[in-house]
Amino acid sequence: MTSDLVKRIYEHKSGATEGFSKDHDIKRLVYFEVFEEIQSAIAREKKIKKWQREWKIGLIEKKNPDWNDRYAEICK
Repeated sequence: MTSDLVKRIYEHKSGATEGFSKDHDIKRLVYFEVFEEIQSAIAREKKIKKWQREWKIGLIEKKNPDWNDRYAEICK
């Protein structure tokens, strides 16, 4: 969850952010959701984190079947 997705993606791509993404060399944004209310975003993130991996993959593939990097979409 972030209020500045472009900045967050840059941090991940450059390796500036410690954690899962850096540990696993994750560089692509394949899925994101936008919320008006921060409470809604936090609740959604907590819900998805509890999901089984297969459900998360299904969510990504429904919107982005080729797992393309969607970073360019948000930089326009």
